[in-house]
Amino acid sequence: MEEKRVVIKCVDMREDLQSEAIQCASEAMELYTVEKDIAATIKKHFDEKFKPTWHCIVGRNFGSYVTHESSHFIYFYIGPQAILLFKSG
Repeated sequence: MEEKRVVIKCVDMREDLQSEAIQCASEAMELYTVEKDIAATIKKHFDEKFKPTWHCIVGRNFGSYVTHESSHFIYFYIGPQAILLFKSG
């Protein structure tokens, strides 16, 4: 699969978690084409590795306004696909 450009739009997250989010999202996008499957894969990975409760939204056109735990939020693009990942709860 071709390398897609990653653009971080907004972040409140440690650099190691940022790298993990981008890597996990890239791998999920290689496995799935349906946005809800990509989001579910990322959410499950973060819930298992970094304790619940993570939320993930994947898509090309959505708005959001969320409350998140400090240092647990990232909003980025991989190619044309936006990924919002945050911990709350």
